[in-house]
Amino acid sequence: ECPGHFGHIELGAPVLHVGFLPRILQLLRCVCFHCSRLLIDSDGPKARRIYNKYKDNPQKRLHAFLKERQSKTECNGGTDLDDVKKTDDGYDDPKKRSSSGCGNALPKYRKKGIEIHMEFPRDANMVGEDHKKIISAEKIYSIFKRIRKEDCELLGFNVHFGRPDCFILTVLPVPPPAVRPSVRFDSSGASSSDDLTYKIAEIVKANNALKRQEADGAASHVLDTIVDVLQYQVATLIDNELPYYPQSTQRSGKPIKSIRQRLVGKGGRVRGNLMGKRCDFSARTVITADPNLEIDQVGVPRSIAMNLTYPERVTRFNLQKMRELVSRGPDEHPGAKVVKKVSGTELDLKVIQRLRDLPLEVGDIVERHIADGDLVLFNRQPSLHKMSFMSHKVKVLPYSTFRMNLMCTSPYNADFDGDEM
Repeated sequence: ECPGHFGHIELGAPVLHVGFLPRILQLLRCVCFHCSRLLIDSDGPKARRIYNKYKDNPQKRLHAFLKERQSKTECNGGTDLDDVKKTDDGYDDPKKRSSSGCGNALPKYRKKGIEIHMEFPRDANMVGEDHKKIISAEKIYSIFKRIRKEDCELLGFNVHFGRPDCFILTVLPVPPPAVRPSVRFDSSGASSSDDLTYKIAEIVKANNALKRQEADGAASHVLDTIVDVLQYQVATLIDNELPYYPQSTQRSGKPIKSIRQRLVGKGGRVRGNLMGKRCDFSARTVITADPNLEIDQVGVPRSIAMNLTYPERVTRFNLQKMRELVSRGPDEHPGAKVVKKVSGTELDLKVIQRLRDLPLEVGDIVERHIADGDLVLFNRQPSLHKMSFMSHKVKVLPYSTFRMNLMCTSPYNADFDGDEM
């Protein structure tokens, strides 16, 4: 019954989570690159006004802070020094000290693929550093780690459940086998691993290589190359349709189905498995017109009628009829597929040899084929109003399409150019 438990991989270096890149970019623009202070005085009237206005909407609060700091080119260089409160003995009160910032120039950030590029102003005093460069996940992690608790709360984060540094992956969760089952081939005994299993194995390889090189004291450019490989492997595990990057493939050349591809789109978890799924006791096929049917009838192909069943309880009134259906078995219409005995045992009529000798008693349930006169629900999608689902009486007919009277097309908005119902 247990679906398994998550494991984890401790990564040799922090990597960006591609799903959170837009949010990481917003946060970098809200705090100082050098000292991690909020770019608006967190004790000032502007911050208080934004906080009070969007007290119950953290997302709007973050956007308001982002809009407010757009004009900033340096980290509040000494603007609020006059507001520093003094204690009784004449010293600055550390609790009441206003956030004056470090006064350093701020870079401009932009996203390219899974990289974040930063560019400092030309006149900025950058000692031994380039004005343009790619900011590493490790640097972003150290910036977010230094953000004060009060600033986190102002930006709309709950520090107990998700600080900004949680957007950077240092530990990668590994889902249990129920999420990524391996397929075993009967004849050869060989098994094929799931795409996620293959991807996690690639991540482990890159991670072990990074740890090994760090232990051997490898040069920084060697480590950077391995970190880039690790970042690519983790990013394509989450989303394998990233711009600017080639798709990650298996050895056969087939692209890997990432976590995002499992969720989104028509065949994904939400639309394919939750909002719409394959149901038991239902059939779908093309519809054709039949003016000879009554308007409350639906023509059902014999092949479908022999597959769909109705559980009918055996009484002393229908005992003889049920015996006849059971004796015909599952391959002749009208017949039956399963008998459920009063004792709880189920008998599959497909594997029983002498069906005529099968004892039936009152209280047994016979899963019989659907037959003429049974009531069924008939539906055409999209179901836009309640008349898209209506009840019809079965009429078993030859061939492979559902037949309906032409008078019934308008409530279903059906036509006969290939519609399925």
